Amino acid sequence: MKDLKVVDKLADSFSQFPSIGSKTAERMAYALLDMPQDEVENLLKNIKEAKSKIHPCPVCGILTDEDCCSVCTDPDRNHAECIVVALSKDVLPFEKIGTYNGTYHVLGGLINPSKNIGPENLKIEELVNRIVKEGIKELIIATNATPEGEITALYISKILSDRNIKITRLAYGMPIGASFDYIDSLTLEKALKGRTKI
Repeated sequence: MKDLKVVDKLADSFSQFPSIGSKTAERMAYALLDMPQDEVENLLKNIKEAKSKIHPCPVCGILTDEDCCSVCTDPDRNHAECIVVALSKDVLPFEKIGTYNGTYHVLGGLINPSKNIGPENLKIEELVNRIVKEGIKELIIATNATPEGEITALYISKILSDRNIKITRLAYGMPIGASFDYIDSLTLEKALKGRTKI
């Protein structure tokens, strides 16, 4: 069977999404061709609407469809406490917990020298300005436990070391229900170092 170049191009577009391999992208392309025309038009409309209406909050960087996000404008939030994350989607797990009542700051990525991403490419200067302007007393750094996440966390703590602000890092360790048989040594080491009194 002859390859359909238009379908190949469509599959290439789908493969740009995270965790979508070439086979899945190909299935998605053919599924789109099988969709009724009105569903395709609705999909296109939703994509265009999302791209035109959703933007980063000018204060914290959380994606919003309002002038300023609902977290920043909520007077009941604790504006003295701020969780620092790499991407806007990283905020969702904290909001789903429902117990955190502080604010957030989205860096827009992580320091990654191999990809030429330095501190100047992130929203670190904006974070420093917010600390002064909003009177933030505690930063909770919630970047991933990867080399890039650790470098970014260390960099932020270093540039803020002369300021009167509490800087904490999320604890890492054994997940609830996990068996020692399946825990890697780094996770176990972090769990041991982050132990708490019972």
